[in-house]
Amino acid sequence: MTTEAEDPTLTIDELAARSGVTVRTVRFYGTRGLLPPPEIGPRRVGRYGREHLARLALIEELRLQGMTLAAIERYLGRLPADLTAQDLAVHRAVVSSWAPETVETVGRAELDRRAGRRLTDDDVRRLTAMDVLARLDEDGYRVDTGLLRLAVQLLDLPFSPEVILAARATLLDHSRAAARELSTLLRDAVPEHTPQDVRTLSAHMQPLVIQALLTTFQRSLREEVREWLGEGEEG
Repeated sequence: MTTEAEDPTLTIDELAARSGVTVRTVRFYGTRGLLPPPEIGPRRVGRYGREHLARLALIEELRLQGMTLAAIERYLGRLPADLTAQDLAVHRAVVSSWAPETVETVGRAELDRRAGRRLTDDDVRRLTAMDVLARLDEDGYRVDTGLLRLAVQLLDLPFSPEVILAARATLLDHSRAAARELSTLLRDAVPEHTPQDVRTLSAHMQPLVIQALLTTFQRSLREEVREWLGEGEEG
């Protein structure tokens, strides 16, 4: 496992396994310029890190949304070249928010594929505790596909399912409150409207509002962490 401060440690096989794609796909994305080249380590072995993982996750999210390879190339081409893994994760969160809320029934093999890695029985129990999975029978699971990849990433963090559920409840409460207040502002700003006007305005505003919420939350969280660590503004 890598961290922001560590050197890249994943081989191409490990990167592919962690990302839920094939080695051939990783190489193809590299030849198209969608992935930066790996760092070359001892014995001329390419090594990949968190930014590669995050970029692959973003590419796959864009692909799942139905974007063509050319459209994905244009999207990534507009991004700054020095984005961190965290920045890329924010972009992916914006992209995944375009998808409708989806709950599907899948088998265990498909569950592993959607998760991007082979899940242990303990992983499945923890995902069930997070209310992301519900076991239906010996090999069938009802899955909240919009939350699955996020929840799988949370498995690697030192938090109990109870803490994660409490955090989820907090986020839901505050996001619903923000949605209500924004809706009130929009209703007051556009008093004369038809149902079609509302749908059109919502379609235009939704991606902007989501990006604004993500950006402001990211900055607010960074400030909270600085305070937690007792650091100043420049810490």
